[in-house]
Amino acid sequence: MPNKLYPDAGAALEGVVFDGMMVMSGGFGLCGIPEKLIAALRDSGVKNLTCVSNNAGVDDFGLGQLLRTRQISRMVASYVGENKEFERQYLAKELDLEFNPQGTLAERIRAGGAGIPGFYTKTGVGTLVAEGKEHKDFGGETYILETGLVADLAIVKAWKADPYGNLVYRKTARNFNPMMATAGKITIAEVEELVEPGALDPDCIHTPGVYVQRLIVGKDYEKRVEQRTVRQRETA
Repeated sequence: MPNKLYPDAGAALEGVVFDGMMVMSGGFGLCGIPEKLIAALRDSGVKNLTCVSNNAGVDDFGLGQLLRTRQISRMVASYVGENKEFERQYLAKELDLEFNPQGTLAERIRAGGAGIPGFYTKTGVGTLVAEGKEHKDFGGETYILETGLVADLAIVKAWKADPYGNLVYRKTARNFNPMMATAGKITIAEVEELVEPGALDPDCIHTPGVYVQRLIVGKDYEKRVEQRTVRQRETA
């Protein structure tokens, strides 16, 4: 078996990144994002990136860091809330943005990973989403053609991994990560814990190691919360 384990995120990105590449970044908001690999992308100086992600994090964390350094030129996303810099760059026409309904984005990524070049969906018919796309009728209903997505690099975050790259995600931190792991020409995973071969129950593996080319173990995760909401204490 090839050695997939690298000492840190910077080393894992060596020889992989290049200007103008498409990067898929797992996560939903700040949950399950590959924060060490995102920081390493920032430090690499790579530019003119097309980033595929549910969103762009917040202003100073997650993909928001790459927006601030102007390393992202185009976003393919389904949500732009929580990030004022994202909004500012888009409205100022400094950033290209391709909006996708969230389910469509998920399916485009899944399709790319499965080798499916395109699929039809009713979502977006009759809206701006449908402009310029092929329309076709099935059973008297109109559908639009969406294309699968394949990235030059997919960066994902998992909870546990073994040295072979088999991944297990934790609860809602799974989100977009498993789909993106299949849709990268190269997939790099960062994990919180590395276990011995055979320690993972095969029935509980979410991403088989065949999809993962490189692997790092991260430490000292911030695990931020975008919006912390608490209930006021009840008094008698």
